[in-house]
Formats: sequence, C-alpha cells, structure tokens
Amino acid sequence: MNIPNLLTLVRIFFVPLLVAALVQEKWFTVQVQGVVITNEWLALAIFWAAAATDLLDGYLARRWRQVTTIGTLLDPIADKLLISAALISLVQVHAVAAWMVVLIVAREFAVSGLRSIAAAEGYTIKASDLGKTKMLSQVAAVSCLLLSTRHATFILPGQVLMWGVVFFATVSAISYFRKFWRRIDQRVKRRRRRELLMIEKQRRLEALRQRRMAAEAQASRGQT
Repeated sequence: MNIPNLLTLVRIFFVPLLVAALVQEKWFTVQVQGVVITNEWLALAIFWAAAATDLLDGYLARRWRQVTTIGTLLDPIADKLLISAALISLVQVHAVAAWMVVLIVAREFAVSGLRSIAAAEGYTIKASDLGKTKMLSQVAAVSCLLLSTRHATFILPGQVLMWGVVFFATVSAISYFRKFWRRIDQRVKRRRRRELLMIEKQRRLEALRQRRMAAEAQASRGQT
C-alpha cells in the first residue's frame, strides 16, 4: 500500500474519533504541558488533521504518480464520510439545522450516483470549481460550528457559512446534472437501441432459419 492510500485510510480512521469528541454528553478537558484543551478544540484538531490528509493524499498521488484504482474509489468515500459524520454529529448537539444537513448529504449521494452511472458509461466526472468551493466552505463552516458548541461568538459565522455551503452544494449539483445527465442519458438510449436492434435481428434470423428448415423438410417429404 502506498502513502497516498494510507493517508486516505487515516482519514477514514479519524471519523469515529471526531464523532466521539463531538457527541460527548459531558465536557472533558485534556491538559498538555500546561495548556488545557477542551473537547471542541480536540474535535477541531481532528477535523483539520483529516481535512489536511485530503489535500495531501491527492497531491502526493499526482506528484509520485501513484494514482491507483483503490485510491480513486476510497478518496471520495473518505471525504463524504468525514463531512457527513461531522455534520450529523453537529445536528446531534443542536449546532446546525437538520434540514441543511439532510440536503447536503442527499446532494453527496446524488452526485456519487451520477458519477457511478457516468463511470459505467465510460465518462469521468471531475470535480468542478463549484465543487471545490463547496468543499472549502464545508471545512470553514464545520470549523466554526465545532467551536460554536461552547463559544457563542462563532454561532453567527457558522450559520452564515452553512448557508453558503447549502448554496454551493445546490448549485454545483445542478451544474453536474446539467452537464453530464443529458450526455449519459443519450448514450444509454443509444446503447439500448442497439440492444433492441440486435434482439430484433436475432429474432428475424431465427425465424428465417425455421422457415428454411420447414421448407427443406417439406421438399424432403415431396421427394419421398
């Protein structure tokens, strides 16, 4: 296993740690060399470390030419697990509206489904600029919301950033579907049309073969 794929797996490993730090019913503190770290700061550190691996694994994979199939499959899954787990945990602690999280997570599933269909049809859907902006806004929004659980100063910035996430998520999803769905739909229709033509051709050939066999049998009976 190469280092980029290992970083992707580390990001997945961070997900349960992030959830555990967020949904603690009682606040706890960790003291490191005289510095007191409460669990919202611990959760933020875990989230930032996981987000950093997202940037690093792609960069290293391209730089070292270690782009692999498993890495291509695991990377978006790890991203979605991280963001979805963070947002759902924030709903649990009443830091964000549930409908916003439902909309964002639904968007991720919809785009993932579109990517799967496109891949099956031979298309590769790359991340758009809107999608990248959405990811950056998600990291900023989640960071503020994590701190807002104990620091009221971050409540308003967190809510504003979440509205930005909802906006970019919706617009980027529409952009993906407008750009690729018609192309994919046309290709699926063409393939289905070819399949139907092949079935019809085989049916006609089978009918012709049967007629020939019947004619040969009738001619054989006439000769006898």
